[in-house]
Amino acid sequence: MKTIKKLFAVALIAALFTSCYTEEIVVVDPYVEVNSGPSLNQVLSQYEIFYVDIDASSGNLAVPFLQKAFTVSFRNGTIFANNNLSGLGQNGGGFGIDVGAYDTFGYELDAYHDLDGDYSFDVRVLSGNEIELFHPSTGAVYILVGYQRSTFDYDLVFYNNIHYFLQEFEAWEKIYTSEEGEINPFDNENFLQFLPAGVSGNFRSSEDGSGTSINNIFWDYDGIYDVNDVPGDFYLKTLTLDYNFPDNEFFDLTVIDDETIELFQVNTGTTYQFRGRGYIQFRTATDGKSKNAPKLRKKTADIKAEIKALTAKKAAALKK
Repeated sequence: MKTIKKLFAVALIAALFTSCYTEEIVVVDPYVEVNSGPSLNQVLSQYEIFYVDIDASSGNLAVPFLQKAFTVSFRNGTIFANNNLSGLGQNGGGFGIDVGAYDTFGYELDAYHDLDGDYSFDVRVLSGNEIELFHPSTGAVYILVGYQRSTFDYDLVFYNNIHYFLQEFEAWEKIYTSEEGEINPFDNENFLQFLPAGVSGNFRSSEDGSGTSINNIFWDYDGIYDVNDVPGDFYLKTLTLDYNFPDNEFFDLTVIDDETIELFQVNTGTTYQFRGRGYIQFRTATDGKSKNAPKLRKKTADIKAEIKALTAKKAAALKK
């Protein structure tokens, strides 16, 4: 009988211990990255400016304030951006203009753009000085490369994107024609306008007299413009004006300052200078006025594809 009582006591104690034990099951979300490194605020403040690398970005690139920026900066809750090439490195001490505010929650970045609205990004630190901004709503992935202002090559960004610089003025007015060079039809063209690719092309020219108001310019010609590198000379570019008739014009393009360009016509040996009129500060995504029209950057390959398509369209039209 004592043996039975002892066995019963052992069984009772075991049951009590079993009932008091609760197994804790931890479910780990495979999509949440546990980061034991620096906070997102520390990552963003580590670099003074971030270059928006459109060519390395992917997905449905549809976040306007990133799409039109060459650089962005995150400073004490304020977002700064360099949306223009004219004045790049000088505007805002190199940071650009104040375009909005931001907050961080873990590795989530919430951006509040003054004009484009609110956007939330999942942020991932890549190798070196690169970070990835993923916008879940559109699937857009932007690659940002961090630099200090003192080591950032503003000239490299300027000359690699010079086709956008030409679009930063409503018109370019001819201010100089050299005495050297053969007389040619381009001598009569006093205004140029460079635009994003459209139905019939991306540039226009006019023979209106110097001093004509921009709003009163009559555009006599249109066509396709293209800018390309010159091997061995980083600061020299070639500019092709492919008119919507058989003749084309070929120039060596040099930038004199933030509002003046020089065109050397290869075939005639004539040098021209044009000054920009009607500076366009790119910051609005919705305003339909031309002076505030959005400039959304595209991948270099996409720009070349658009120009190729326009050129093919022109060639087909000339054959008819």
